Amino acid sequence: KEELKKILDVLKIENFNTVLFQARAQGSVFYESKIEPKSSYFNHADNFDPLAFVIDECHKRGLECHAWIITYPMERAQVKYTGRGKRRKAVPVLNKPDYYKFVNGTWYLDPGRAETKKLIVSIVSEIVSNYDVDGVHFDYIRYPSNTGKFPDEDTYKKYGNGKSLADWRRNNINQLVTEIYDTVKSIKKWVQVSSSPLGRYRVLPISPNDGWTGYETVFQDAGYWMRSGKHDLMFPMMYYRGQNFYPFLDDWVANSNGRIIAPGLGVYQMDELSWPLQDIADQMKYIREKKVEGAAYFRVGNLLSNLKGVMDSVRTYYPTPAKLPPLTWLDSIAPNSPLDLQVYRDDHGLLNLKWNTPDKNEDFTYTVYISPVENIDKSDVNGILVTGLRTNSYSFPATYGEYGFYYAVTASDRYHNESTVCFPAYFSHSTNEQ
Repeated sequence: KEELKKILDVLKIENFNTVLFQARAQGSVFYESKIEPKSSYFNHADNFDPLAFVIDECHKRGLECHAWIITYPMERAQVKYTGRGKRRKAVPVLNKPDYYKFVNGTWYLDPGRAETKKLIVSIVSEIVSNYDVDGVHFDYIRYPSNTGKFPDEDTYKKYGNGKSLADWRRNNINQLVTEIYDTVKSIKKWVQVSSSPLGRYRVLPISPNDGWTGYETVFQDAGYWMRSGKHDLMFPMMYYRGQNFYPFLDDWVANSNGRIIAPGLGVYQMDELSWPLQDIADQMKYIREKKVEGAAYFRVGNLLSNLKGVMDSVRTYYPTPAKLPPLTWLDSIAPNSPLDLQVYRDDHGLLNLKWNTPDKNEDFTYTVYISPVENIDKSDVNGILVTGLRTNSYSFPATYGEYGFYYAVTASDRYHNESTVCFPAYFSHSTNEQ
């Protein structure tokens, strides 16, 4: 718990706004489930629920929390070997339902089977119904990389319906994505659906085909998920450089259908492949210049250790708190403004802001602004003191001097639609009594 809180404290200080927390690994989970067993990677004895804990701690810090789900891969299997020499073959020891497929020592759910869709959708439904997640995020929502050897001949023969193998496999994943999205929205419309597909969506003429693209290699038609309106965000794993990064990011934006693109940057490659920091810094610059909505960073440990100065670069590009982009395709009506803003300094030297919620029946977050002029500009990020607040008060150490500022607050709904600023309150920071 302490380790998690320290991570979230740093992310808050460094102006991050979204956390993807792994809620499901390969067939085991980090939450209270009636469907799958708890992971062995945490202590169950004290009734610790990691997902509930992280959601609460994220929300305390103004961070969103999305439940990260490993989709098709299941646990590694115990195997025995038969035969000799070239005939030596790995055979799984454990018995599994026939919709599990064994590939290179690992069990996979067969994407072509109805039982697979039913299981995954039930897991998603359980999380969204029981936890206040802001989103559900899908990893490994694809066929394994050695797709030519995926043992689904029986499934294809039974359910192929005349489609080519490639089209049938892509359609299997498309059907799951559609069912997931529709299920989530039927439970809580504001919960966002996202995934992290391979960083290169499809083969592009500008880049040679090295046999590792989402559409062609692992049957992952992620552009279609956005174009068909079955995704809200996309975090493509863009762990590449040069011509394997920039044109492919442009292609994601071209297929976004107005949805949010936040490319995943391969910070870990500075360690594993000895990339220089400049590669990541150049990608961050390109993202900003192209007005892409955001960026994601993998792995958090590399950020926290400031590998090759990467957190220093993040700090340069994100010096202020960042508001979340509105999900206008789900809801575009902004809430009313907060009411009755009060600003005062207390005996402990804290400046306190308090306000009334515009609607007691709604679930809002708040953004606090500071400005030297009364006409406060919401688009000026330098005026944001804090965003993502889930309480109707905010306190911070008061500064002193012969000057004053206007303070104002906005309310945002679960779709990130932001109200107009409330009637601002002026506060003189003079040492005289207020």
